[in-house]
Amino acid sequence: MIDVAGATTVVAFKTLTLVLGGLITYFAYRAYRRTRARPIAALAIGFGCVTLGALLAGAAHQAFGLDTDSVLVIESALTTVGFAIVLYSLYADW
Repeated sequence: MIDVAGATTVVAFKTLTLVLGGLITYFAYRAYRRTRARPIAALAIGFGCVTLGALLAGAAHQAFGLDTDSVLVIESALTTVGFAIVLYSLYADW
C-alpha cells in the first residue's frame, strides 16, 4: 500500500509525463506538418502512444478504480507499442 505522500509524488510525476509527452508529440507533429516527412509523422504517433499509455493508466486507476496490475499492463502495452513505432520511424527505409 502506498502512503499519501507517495501517491502525491506518483501523480506529480505522471502529470509531468503527460505534459512533456504531449509537448514532444505536438512539436513532432508540427515538424511533420512543416516538412511532410513520413518518419516524423511516425515519430509523433509513437510518442503519442507512449503519452496515451500514461494518460489511460492514470485514468483507469483514478477514475475507474482498476487495480495496480491492470494499470501497469495498460501502460506497459502502450509504451511498448509507442517505442516500437518510434524505432520504426528512426530506422525504416522510407
